[in-house]
Amino acid sequence: MENITVTTSFSSYNTVSELPQDAQQLMAKAVETRKNAYAPYSKFRVGAALLLDNGKVVVGSNQENAAYPSGLCAERVAVFQAGAIYPDAKILILAISAAADEKVVSEPIPPCGACRQAIAEYEFRQDSPIEIYFMGQEGKILKSDSLKNLLPLVFDRNFL
Repeated sequence: MENITVTTSFSSYNTVSELPQDAQQLMAKAVETRKNAYAPYSKFRVGAALLLDNGKVVVGSNQENAAYPSGLCAERVAVFQAGAIYPDAKILILAISAAADEKVVSEPIPPCGACRQAIAEYEFRQDSPIEIYFMGQEGKILKSDSLKNLLPLVFDRNFL
């Protein structure tokens, strides 16, 4: 038997104003976009904003459905929309902000497992990392230099 250790590294920012300018602007878009979330069941609203290498910004918010598996998270809405509208563009930065209707979310909220896998597909496809910034509605912001920090043993097309 052999033990395998996997480590990840994140940057932590105390406030949005500490982020690089482009990330500040994206996070503001994510916060604005989360207000458009359709979250009547969870009352948990998420906004995502992507910066593409063509300079375009694409946004997404979570969209729930009474048949729970039929909804989509904000990150996948944004990533899939970017892929549909700008299929040749690379995603440079993803900003995510989450808030709840009934409590204050002060911890950074990372993408769920399904979103991590969807982001991984795009990162693999474009053969370059995607910077990911995530936060609650207030408090610290975490930054991952690549999806591989969030999903270090990623499943990709090499396994197929």
